[in-house]
Amino acid sequence: MFWPMLHLFLAFAGVAVLGVLAVRVALEVRRLARAVGDSAERIALAAEDLEAAALPLAERGGRLAGRRRGGRN
Repeated sequence: MFWPMLHLFLAFAGVAVLGVLAVRVALEVRRLARAVGDSAERIALAAEDLEAAALPLAERGGRLAGRRRGGRN
């Protein structure tokens, strides 16, 4: 009777350990998903800032290119 009880106890302990590990993995996945979402938001804001900063340069470059073409004709 000792061996079957030992096997049941070890099986229960194994399932309990797997359950604890599954909870830890779920919490880490949630934390990682939150971090990825925050990073995506920061990247989007940086892209908007870059676009706003590049617009005046692009306009200036367009004016310069127009002067060069106009001067050659």
